[in-house]
Amino acid sequence: MTAGAGRYRPGPAGLSVAIRTALFYVWIALVTLVMGVAWLPVVLLRADAAHRLGVAWTGQILLAARLLLGLRFEVRGTPPTDDCIIASKHQSFLDILIIANSVPQCAFIMKRQLLLVPIMGYFARKAGCIPIDRSRGAEAFRKIAEEIAIARTRPEGLGQLIIYPEGTRTRPGEKRKYKHGVASIQQATGLRIVPVGVNCGMFWPKRGYPIRSGVTVVEFLPEIPPGLPHQQVMAELAQRIEGSSDALLALAQGPGEMGGGKVDKGRADN
Repeated sequence: MTAGAGRYRPGPAGLSVAIRTALFYVWIALVTLVMGVAWLPVVLLRADAAHRLGVAWTGQILLAARLLLGLRFEVRGTPPTDDCIIASKHQSFLDILIIANSVPQCAFIMKRQLLLVPIMGYFARKAGCIPIDRSRGAEAFRKIAEEIAIARTRPEGLGQLIIYPEGTRTRPGEKRKYKHGVASIQQATGLRIVPVGVNCGMFWPKRGYPIRSGVTVVEFLPEIPPGLPHQQVMAELAQRIEGSSDALLALAQGPGEMGGGKVDKGRADN
């Protein structure tokens, strides 16, 4: 390991860490309630305020993670600022926070039910989040393409649409078959794809507890332009995201700790 690389390794987990993690979650609930109520009239008057709320809210949580838990983050590469698709590895709530805080106008493709949550669901819709009903198959993706086309006609544009190609959170080193929806959306919209690798699950685990100290890394990778064959897009996407995430996993592990990733071949593609 190079000098200073130890700071990229997760700190120890113990009773004090468990207590601080519990306090951190209480703080998240409180700041979410306070900011949600305080910003509601602002967002009612100006829909674009939902984006500023998102950056402010994620910033507050990341600041609390640093102060309460000793958890910092490092962003590598260049976060996009124009209309695009961000396709990221998803290991925990932490990678959502960091990516959303790093771009000016993020939106997500999310389960339709989540947009029905009082207040926060309203904010998500105002921020441009797009609902998906996976039970409707190809029709669901046609609806997404329509929503994207409508968003791009607005003065603020679409923004940075965040998609998780594996469809769910994974443990560090775990690999699942990539769903083809991201390539289908690119073909329908002509948007470039910005892949993202992460190692956030080493610090903030999939189950969310306990959260350990250290420096986690999110890496924005070279884009995949529109116009490539569907299969090539998926192959390039998986290669870049998994290559980056594996390298970041090795950074967070000591010598001899790096293990092979588990591949779940049973997940069907969209």
